[in-house]
Amino acid sequence: MRHELSTPVLLRTMRVTLHVSFAGLLVLALVRALVRWPSGHTAQLVTLLSGALSLATFYLAGTIAENRVARGRADRASMRLAPAWLLIVTLLWALLALQSADFSWVVFPLFFLYPVLLSPPVALACVTLLVGVVGVTQYLHAPSGSFTAPMVIGPAIGAVVALLVSYGYRALYRDAQRHVQVIRQLESTREELARQERTAGTMSERERLSREIHDTLAQGLTSIVLVSRAAQQSLADDQRDITAARLATIEGTAAANLAEARRFVRDLASPALDESLPAALSEVCRRTEEGAQATGTGLTCEFSVQGEIPELTGPQRTLFIRAAQSTLANVTSHAHASRVVVTLAGWEDAVTLDVVDDGVGFYPRAAARRARGDSYGLSHLRRRAEELGAELTVESEPRGGTVVNVRLPLADTVSGPRVADTPAAVGSGQSALSGQPVPPPAVPEPPAVPGHDGDDAARPGHAASSSPASPHRNPGDRSPS
Repeated sequence: MRHELSTPVLLRTMRVTLHVSFAGLLVLALVRALVRWPSGHTAQLVTLLSGALSLATFYLAGTIAENRVARGRADRASMRLAPAWLLIVTLLWALLALQSADFSWVVFPLFFLYPVLLSPPVALACVTLLVGVVGVTQYLHAPSGSFTAPMVIGPAIGAVVALLVSYGYRALYRDAQRHVQVIRQLESTREELARQERTAGTMSERERLSREIHDTLAQGLTSIVLVSRAAQQSLADDQRDITAARLATIEGTAAANLAEARRFVRDLASPALDESLPAALSEVCRRTEEGAQATGTGLTCEFSVQGEIPELTGPQRTLFIRAAQSTLANVTSHAHASRVVVTLAGWEDAVTLDVVDDGVGFYPRAAARRARGDSYGLSHLRRRAEELGAELTVESEPRGGTVVNVRLPLADTVSGPRVADTPAAVGSGQSALSGQPVPPPAVPEPPAVPGHDGDDAARPGHAASSSPASPHRNPGDRSPS
């Protein structure tokens, strides 16, 4: 199928047609002049041939230079010589036309050149002058009494047509140049957008990797460090059974983190969640309690499921698991709590996760101001929640414990039937929350806590937020659907 002729191709075709027309008219005029040339005027004939050869040479040199500029092989500054070239070509043509009227018709290609190379007023004046030269030539070479008005009117009409076509050519040329500039700008913009998208993708992947490492491997390594210190102390006290138990905890934590790291490297994605969300959260609570008991803090962790939990997407399940991991790590490290309750609840319009501890508490606003530069885990958890349209809130007060809540509104991204989960609990003789409000244990007097050197908040509690401090709230205060 033939392609539509584009503007640059059309302009190039017009230029080639113009040059070919000039060459054809020049050859035709020279042949007619030689045929009609009277014998005995050899000197004038040599002058005519020399003039025709000079005109052809200068014109060819100009077309070659213009073609090099058009193809980008020469600097456009060389086009400043175009008016001088046009003047020489015009003078050579005028000399030939005065010697033979046959060369008068060669002027028509020149009519097209003037509006292209010169400004409109100058081009109009020059074309008018050329029409006058043609009229004089026709008058000088016409037999006596045979000069008529059409000999001048014809070239004048041709000049008008040539001017109109030339101005149309200039308009097309300017339009083509604008299109070229727009295309180059679009290509540059597209390259810049592609570079920005690559940069944004790289930064997003780096942030995702940092979140995953912080919420998985870093938390496990922190637990290993704490338990190893406790094991050293029990070993110094010659408590071999306790030391062996703590070493087993270290081994289990290291093995779990190693498996997590292998899945992470293998998939280059969020570590695979091979079990259901309630089972995964129950396992997080179990590991938290084992690690706390290994360090001798005596923290008990209870987990329960209330209502019907819908089938969630992978990122949504990851959000709740990472929220539980990060929050429980802060409880273990900073809250000085004896009990923490984790509740996963299904509502008509949302799925929520509450983590409630009976620790020393804190003032959220003050802690957020102090920890703004160091609250790495909480800030990443909040961003993770916002990316999925979830909301993270923290409520706490000194000696009143802390409540961390993650609320994920149900939307089109949640699909599949709702599956009822039975309550489950993890703890040493502790009963699970069975859908009834269970007040937190009595809050002990907060011990003296040195300045925070962790990664989530500079306080003797755990993750802080900019939410105003509010009284302690229990997750059983509402009845799920």
